Amino acid sequence: MTDITEKFVFANGIQQYVLEAGKGTPLVLLHGWPQTNFAWRKVMPVLARSHHVVAPDLRGLGRTDKPDGDYDIRTLATDIHALLGELGIEKPVLVGHDWGGLLARRFCLDWPGEARAAAILDVAPHEQVLANLSANSAKSLWHFFFNAVPDLPEKLVAGRADIFLRYLFRDKCYDPETFLAECLDVYAKAYDSEEAFRAGAQYYKAMFGKNRDIDQKEPAKKMVEPLLCLWGTKGGVGGVVDLLHMWRQEAEDVRGCAFDKSGHYLPEEEPGKVVDELNKFFSELGI
Repeated sequence: MTDITEKFVFANGIQQYVLEAGKGTPLVLLHGWPQTNFAWRKVMPVLARSHHVVAPDLRGLGRTDKPDGDYDIRTLATDIHALLGELGIEKPVLVGHDWGGLLARRFCLDWPGEARAAAILDVAPHEQVLANLSANSAKSLWHFFFNAVPDLPEKLVAGRADIFLRYLFRDKCYDPETFLAECLDVYAKAYDSEEAFRAGAQYYKAMFGKNRDIDQKEPAKKMVEPLLCLWGTKGGVGGVVDLLHMWRQEAEDVRGCAFDKSGHYLPEEEPGKVVDELNKFFSELGI
């Protein structure tokens, strides 16, 4: 079994908690909210058999610093760009789930050609979501709006993260009982304090503010890196919007497929299929 090491790396002004394993082509695994790099526990050891895999906790989440200030998508991407510089990693493949997928997109747009390729798991470009919001998608994405309310979410959820997360996860995964049993305690502990939940909520406040400004200033810009898009149909974002169509408006070279026995949390619900699709993608690219 490949050993996974853990470390703290100071980059872009914050201490970032990082898991690292394996040798070969670098893969950077970027988790979403409300998760931590624990989300990659099932895929990281397998990918590390043939790749150099790095999985940080994102700004404000897990064991990475939770500073006051900006949590916009460009700041998040700069965190990872700086982290890779500190680790001496060049030409990585970025694999992002949820917010990690949007971070991968911004990385590719801000530093075109520095990533070898990207895989984005079950997340839609937010500008397109907001422009095409339906009653069905708004109901599914209720937490976008809840988390964007100033000061309130963290006060309501602090000390009750298990209740909040159980409700959120249940409707967004294929098999709630198995999924919740495997990870609820870990994520509830990570988000149970007011400080931790506030940091995560900052992502959604930026979604309606600075992130929109960033996208609207460069509406025609597209990712040039090959992009793999994967999504779940049973509670995933791909169940309420046409993800492949959306990402083909954001990138020049897009391919992808749906997982019928997964909801939103693909790396935890269908880790074997995620690894298989990633390896197929890598093979197509000669990685």
